[in-house]
Amino acid sequence: MAVIDIFEGYFPASCVYNGRERHAAKVTLTSDSEKGQIRYEAAVTFFPHDDEEDFAVSYDAYASRVIYEGKGRRSKKKEKVFLEELPDIVRELSEELEGEVDLEHPLREVRLG
Repeated sequence: MAVIDIFEGYFPASCVYNGRERHAAKVTLTSDSEKGQIRYEAAVTFFPHDDEEDFAVSYDAYASRVIYEGKGRRSKKKEKVFLEELPDIVRELSEELEGEVDLEHPLREVRLG
């Protein structure tokens, strides 16, 4: 099994979940491949981020969506399309948690895999 984060970023956000304010979100696009099968999943996790050094991610305010699953292997062409669609998917996932993510201003450099 090969699990790779194609995209991982931390962004300013706003969300109240389980009575706790969240000020940041971790956004990922992950590929998972095994035995000729590939799956891509987008996820957003809101976490407190009470100060600039606080990157302790709590996974209770979490939403994800499988955006592709089928036979094959990693495809740079598909991944490019998924990365272009990621902002809309993040917005939809955030709305499920009654939150909002500011993808325009990363809190640290975005990692692409």
